[in-house]
Amino acid sequence: MALIFILLYAPIVTLVVLSFNSSKTRAKWGGFTGKWYAELFQNDAIMEALYTTLIIALLAAVISTLIGTAAAIGIHSMKRRARTVFLGINNIPMLNGEIVTGISLMLLFLAFHVQFGFLTILLAHITFCTPYVILSVMPKLKQTSRYTYEAALDLGATPLRAFFTVVFPDIMPGVLSGFLMAFTLSLDDFVITHFTKGAGVDTLSTKIYSEVRKGIKPEMYALSALLFVTVLV
Repeated sequence: MALIFILLYAPIVTLVVLSFNSSKTRAKWGGFTGKWYAELFQNDAIMEALYTTLIIALLAAVISTLIGTAAAIGIHSMKRRARTVFLGINNIPMLNGEIVTGISLMLLFLAFHVQFGFLTILLAHITFCTPYVILSVMPKLKQTSRYTYEAALDLGATPLRAFFTVVFPDIMPGVLSGFLMAFTLSLDDFVITHFTKGAGVDTLSTKIYSEVRKGIKPEMYALSALLFVTVLV
C-alpha cells in the first residue's frame, strides 16, 4: 500500500515543490520563491480560463444536481424491475470511456448544427455529471421511510410541501455530496471538454494542454498545485 501511494502522490509532490522553485529548470533547485504564483494571477489568458472553468463547473453542478435529484426520486418510486433497468442505464455513462462520451456528444452537436462554444461545454458537463448525482442521492432515498411522507400528506400538507419538509432534509447529505462530486468532475475534465469546446473558449484543463505543447512554464506548476489543493479541500 505504501508503494502504491508513493507512486500516486510522488509526482504531485514533485509538482508542488517545483511551483516554489525560483529556477525555471526542473533539474536544479534555485531557492524558494512565490513569484510563479504572482505571475500566474497576472496572466490574463489563464485568469479568463479560470473564470470560464468556475462558471461552467458551478452551473453544471447546480443543474445536474436538480436533474439528478428529480431523476433519483423518480427511479426510487418505480417498481423493482424498472428501477434495476434504469439504474443499469444510468451506470453506462460512468463505465464508458470519456473519449467515447466526448466524441458522441461532438457528433450530436454537429448533427443538430449547434455552434461549439460555452453552451456546448456546459451541456456536455451536465450530461456526464448527472449520473453521479443520481448515484449519490439514491442511497439516501433508500434510507427514507415513505410512511413519514404519507403522514405529512394526511396532516394536510401538499405533495410539494411534504417533500421539502419531510423527504428533502433526509436526502440533503446525498444531494450535497452529488453537487460536490459534479463540481469537482466538471472542474478538472479535459477529454470531453476538448471535443465539445469551440474556438476562443478555454477551460483550465484545455489551456494547460495547449500551454504544455509549447513548453512547460513554471506558472503551470503553480496552477496545477492550486487545482490539486482546491479539489482536495
